[in-house]
Amino acid sequence: MTPLPPSVHRCLPRMLRGGVTVAALLAGMLPAFGANAADAADAADAASTLEKIRQRGELKTGMQYVAPEFVPGTANKFRTPENIEQALAQDLARRLGVKAVAVTTGSARDGALLKSRKADLLLALASGKDAGPGDTVIVATGYVAAPMAIMRSDTTIKTWEQLKGRSVCVPQGSRHAGLAARYGATEKPYRAAADALLGLRIGACDATIHDAALLEELLRLPEWKKFSARLAPAPGAGTPLAFVLPAGDAKARAWFEQVAQEWQASGALQQQLRLMARNIAFEVYLDQDVPDCH
Repeated sequence: MTPLPPSVHRCLPRMLRGGVTVAALLAGMLPAFGANAADAADAADAASTLEKIRQRGELKTGMQYVAPEFVPGTANKFRTPENIEQALAQDLARRLGVKAVAVTTGSARDGALLKSRKADLLLALASGKDAGPGDTVIVATGYVAAPMAIMRSDTTIKTWEQLKGRSVCVPQGSRHAGLAARYGATEKPYRAAADALLGLRIGACDATIHDAALLEELLRLPEWKKFSARLAPAPGAGTPLAFVLPAGDAKARAWFEQVAQEWQASGALQQQLRLMARNIAFEVYLDQDVPDCH
């Protein structure tokens, strides 16, 4: 039990003569002591976030879409995840020496996952202005997501508005799902990026929409020269991909800021995009059993 301060001991006889009981006095003081203890516990909990992750042996990262895990022997072929989040989460886990666990969020910014501790952080499209006061902090990774469409090089589609009435292949986990529909196009969902791009090559769709950063890497490959027509992102259409962290953990925030700086300084993000593009292109090549529809 916490001892009473000396000032209370000096004033206690006078307070008791005034009709204040010891029980009432203690009852009035306990909430303050309890609040201080709770604050201290919260601070200790926040300060040990990274240590707890290491002790648990896994880093739980929330992201908008988690690609289904590949199961050998099933009809579904291995597919490279369409978004960069899973690769980044793997690198974070490697740095911490733990297992990476991907958690699907209910939305791009599902703060409930952080509050319930079902996720240690989110990888989401967000900027600093999106952070709730005293709720979360935003640390930009250096990656910016912006929608771009690619088409056969002889396409008559020159503007986003000209997608009206056309068909567009979209990976089911695409962050840009619904964009083509807003222009009046018919969206065809595919299991993964490779499948959507294969649909474009064999003529199942007039266009494919995906992140510009990844598609630009894909179009550097010579076998994609015939499909290099593009609708570039509109000015200001890009949104930063960021770490969304619980507020109050300065140590964890500093660690994630350092990781983001290292990714940007080393060119790791671009290297990862280049690897993803090559892997996806190879998956398309393996599955394309009909000539390019061109």
